[in-house]
Amino acid sequence: MSERALLRRIRVWLVVFIVCLVLSGLTAFPLVTELHWTEDLLSSSVSPVPEHLPGLLDWITRVRTGLDEADSAYPFLLYGTDWLAFAHLVIAVAFYGPYRDPVRNIWVVEFGMIACAGIIPLALICGPIRDIPFWWSVIDMSFGLFGVIPLLIVRRMIKRLEAAASVAA
Repeated sequence: MSERALLRRIRVWLVVFIVCLVLSGLTAFPLVTELHWTEDLLSSSVSPVPEHLPGLLDWITRVRTGLDEADSAYPFLLYGTDWLAFAHLVIAVAFYGPYRDPVRNIWVVEFGMIACAGIIPLALICGPIRDIPFWWSVIDMSFGLFGVIPLLIVRRMIKRLEAAASVAA
């Protein structure tokens, strides 16, 4: 594969990763509204969730109730999720470095891989402390697993690009 084609593939993977980070960040802003929509959708007459996954609906209702109460009595608590959203957006911007110059900025990809790995102990430690059901922690941990896959692919391609560039030089 040519260096140009390899660079194009790296950039496509990075754009997909950046878009996912941005979408994840943007969805952290309207949590109260999103939880209302989710609960309405899951409890609708056409949804199989109440019958087949009642624990999921109970959890969504509990989370929605908690967010409603926090939003009503202590809205400043939701400011923490605004910062979570902002962090996702800032991290997404950091991936512009490897998009522009993958070899020189491979450290950003490796940082992302470390962050993905860090999701697992965070979920396993903080989940029980915060009374999060284990099955929900597994969903949280899946973000680390699914997030690291494109980064591993990108890192491998960057190493190939680096080797190709050094041979050409």
